Amino acid sequence: MRKRLGLAGCSLLVLTVAAAAQAGMMKDEHRTVTQVLDVTVSNLEHEFVPAAEAMPEDKFGFAPSGGEFKGVRTYAQQIKHVAAVNYIFGAAILEEKPPVDTGEESGPAAITSKADIIKFLKESFAYVHKAIATINEKNLVATVKSPFGEGSVTRLGLATSVSSHGFDHYGQMVEYLRMNGIVPPASR
Repeated sequence: MRKRLGLAGCSLLVLTVAAAAQAGMMKDEHRTVTQVLDVTVSNLEHEFVPAAEAMPEDKFGFAPSGGEFKGVRTYAQQIKHVAAVNYIFGAAILEEKPPVDTGEESGPAAITSKADIIKFLKESFAYVHKAIATINEKNLVATVKSPFGEGSVTRLGLATSVSSHGFDHYGQMVEYLRMNGIVPPASR
C-alpha cells in the first residue's frame, strides 16, 4: 500500500510540474519578432563571450599554422572581426554609419589587449541588441542598403546573419581553444 501511495504521489507531482510548465509555455507562447530575434543574438552572446574570455591573454595571438591553416586569423582577430561585423550589421539595421572604427571588418588596429578586445566585443553586442530592438512586424522585411557592396537586404536577413556569422567564428574559436588544451566554457 505504501508503494502505491508513493507511486501515486510521485505521479501526481510529475503531472503537476508538467502542467505548470505547460501553463508557463502558454503564457509565453506569443512572442514578438523583436523578442525572437533578440533571443538569437543573446544565445550567440552567451556562447561567444565566455569563449573569448577563456583564452589566456598570452595566447590571443595564437593561430594554427600547419597544413591548411596558413594565413588564418589569430584568436584575437577572430573576436575583433565578429565584433566589427556586429557593428556593421547593427548600423545597417539602423540605417546609420557604425559608431566605431570597424577596420573594414577587422576591428580597430589600436585595440590589442585582451581587456580592450573583450570590451569591444561586449559593446558590439549591446549595439546589436539596440538595433534588433528597432525591428518589428512592419519593418521586418523592408529593405535597407546592404553593408557589403551593392544592393539591398532585409532587416530580418541582417538580424539572422548576426548569429550565423558569429557561430561560424565561434566554431573556429572552439578549435583554437582545444588546440591550446582549453575546454570551451560551453563544454564544461
